[in-house]
Amino acid sequence: MRQDVFITCAVTGAGAGPQKNPHVPVTPQAIADDVLAVAEAGAAVAHIHVRDPETTEGSRDTALYAQVLERVRAKNSDVIVNMTAGMGGDIVFGNDAPLPHKPGTDLVGQRERLVHVDALRPDICTLDCGSYNVGEGGLVYISTPEQIRQGADLIRSYSVKPELEVFDLGHLSFVLKLIEEGKFDGPPMVQFCLGVNWGAPATTDAMKAMADAVKSKGVVWSAFGVGRMQMPMVAQAVLLGGNVRVGLEDNIWLERGVPARNTDLVARARTIIEAMGARVMSTSATRDLLGLKS
Repeated sequence: MRQDVFITCAVTGAGAGPQKNPHVPVTPQAIADDVLAVAEAGAAVAHIHVRDPETTEGSRDTALYAQVLERVRAKNSDVIVNMTAGMGGDIVFGNDAPLPHKPGTDLVGQRERLVHVDALRPDICTLDCGSYNVGEGGLVYISTPEQIRQGADLIRSYSVKPELEVFDLGHLSFVLKLIEEGKFDGPPMVQFCLGVNWGAPATTDAMKAMADAVKSKGVVWSAFGVGRMQMPMVAQAVLLGGNVRVGLEDNIWLERGVPARNTDLVARARTIIEAMGARVMSTSATRDLLGLKS
């Protein structure tokens, strides 16, 4: 069991929006406000997507990221900012050869997925470490070994720490190979992403398999479960020696029929961690653990 645990809050994603939960932040100001609020509530790391303020859909617009970062740093210079770099990997296929791309496809190269990271240099950005089928339709998320290697090199050149997101054991196997090759500076930071269809399920067995795989590898790992498995996976991560992630990107409900706020989810995670006899880490301690500059 881990005794000192940091909390990441994924304040908004590219999925469920304000149509399903009015507390999902959309504008740069609303996203920044939630980052500041969850930092006050105990989250050391804020994971950030941005959304088009008009359509509420996920966006890769560097200007929107810049507005969020400026508003956050104006009031809090300490919270660890973790920007997504996963958007731009979606292909939606039809069923008939030659598998034409359908609406919803958003596929760009690795360098294009990192434009905002290069421009803004957050503390951390994500690097999705494998391709996988998403949901029940024709959507496939694309992140090839060649793209991952390029992404790792680019992120290192920006002096940003990669959060290595793995959605299945095969993804983690490739991450361990990259670690052996010395691709990352400081302790590698790995996020176990559980319950995203069709990656690894949000179960004890799946998380334990991943946790066992990184033992003695010098890895700092965190985990999340989506939907109603968010809080069970908080407890499971602490028990298995990891850190935790919560937030409206992964789960929009506090309980059945009750829309959550990001601060609600951080507070509940904190309660679980402390009830298990562990301590919530400060931002400063988390920076030290991850090898980030103060």
